Amino acid sequence: MLPSWRRFADHHPYLVEAAFLVLLCAATGRQYIQGELGWWPGFAIAVAACAALRWRRDRPGPVVAVTAVAAGLPGGFGYQLSPLLMLPLIVALYELAVRAPRRTAYAYGLGAVAVVVLPALLSGRNDESWKVNTVGAAFWIALPVVQGWAVRARRAYLEAVRTRAELAERGREQEARHRVSEERVRIARELHDVVAHHMALANAQAGTAAHLARSHPEQAEAILTELTRTTSSALRELRASVGLLRRTDEDGDPLEPAPGLAGLPELVAAFGAAGLDVSVVTEGEPRPLSPGVDLTAFRIVQEALTNVAKHAAVGAAQVRLAYTHDQLVLTVSNEGPAGAGPARDAAVGYGLTGMRERAASADGRLRAGRRPEGGFAVTAELPIHR
Repeated sequence: MLPSWRRFADHHPYLVEAAFLVLLCAATGRQYIQGELGWWPGFAIAVAACAALRWRRDRPGPVVAVTAVAAGLPGGFGYQLSPLLMLPLIVALYELAVRAPRRTAYAYGLGAVAVVVLPALLSGRNDESWKVNTVGAAFWIALPVVQGWAVRARRAYLEAVRTRAELAERGREQEARHRVSEERVRIARELHDVVAHHMALANAQAGTAAHLARSHPEQAEAILTELTRTTSSALRELRASVGLLRRTDEDGDPLEPAPGLAGLPELVAAFGAAGLDVSVVTEGEPRPLSPGVDLTAFRIVQEALTNVAKHAAVGAAQVRLAYTHDQLVLTVSNEGPAGAGPARDAAVGYGLTGMRERAASADGRLRAGRRPEGGFAVTAELPIHR
C-alpha cells in the first residue's frame, strides 16, 4: 500500500500538494467555529496561512513569519493555542528546519514563540493560565524544529555515505585501471625481453654458422643445433607469456616456472655458441632469491648480454654476482677501447628502459653507462628478498 501511494505522489505531486493544503485548511479553520472572531474571519486567516505554505520550500523564512502571525492573532482574541490552530506554523517550521542552517531555524523558532505567545498573554482574554499558554505553545513550536534538525542530519549522513561509496567505487575503478596498465607494461616488457634476446641470439648464431659453413662444417653443424634449441626456447617462453593472457582462474594446467639465475649456465652457453665469450664471477655466499627478484636478475643479465651481442664490437663479456647479507649486486660489463660501448640508440631505447623498470619493480635500482677504462657496464642492486 505504501509503495503504491509513493508512486502516486511521485506521478501527481501538484494534486497531492493541493489535497494536503485543503485538509490542513479544513482542520485549522474548524478551530474558529466558536470564538470572538467568528467562523468567516477565522477561516480567512486559516486560508491565508495555508496558502502561504505553497511557497514553504522556496521561501521558508517568510512563510514562517506569515504563519506565525496567523497563529498569534487568534491567541489575542482568547482562542486556545492548540496544535490544530498552529498546524500551518508547525508545517512551516519543519520545512525551515530541514532546509535552513540550525542557527536560522533556532532564531525563527524563538521569534515564532514570541509572536504566538505574547498576544495571548497581553490580551488577557484567554482563560488558560500563562503557563499553559507559554509552555504548550513553546512545545508545539519546538517540536517541528527538533524533528527538522533530525531529518536534516539524517539526510546529511546518508549523503555523506553515498559520497563515500561513490569515491570508493571510483577509487576501485582507478585501481583496476592502474593494475591493468601495470600488467600491460609487465607483459610488454616480458615479451620484449624474450623476443629481443632470442632473435638477436638466433641471428648471431645463424650468421656464425653461415660464416663457418665451408671452412668448419662441424662447428657450423653444432651452432645450427644450438640454434634449434634457441628457437625452441623462444617458442616455449613466448607460449608461456602469451598463455598468461588466455589463462582463466578455472584452468588447471600448471604454469612453467619462471626463469631465474639457475638458468644462467644455459644462457651463457647460448651466447657462447653465438660467438660471445661470457664469464661468470660470483662473490660472497650465494643466497636464495625471492621469485620476483630471481626473475628480475635473470632478465637484466639476459638483456644486458643481448645488448652486448647486438651493439658492442667485442667478443667477450663478464657477469659478476656479488652477494651481501641483504642485497645482490650484479654487473654485466664488456671491455673495449675508451668510450666504446653499445650504440646510442641502445642506451636510450627500450632495452635499458625495461631493465630500469624491472629493477624498480623489485625495489632495486640500475645504473648503466660507459666505463672510464673502456667498454660498457650495467649494474643492478637488488634486494635478496622482497
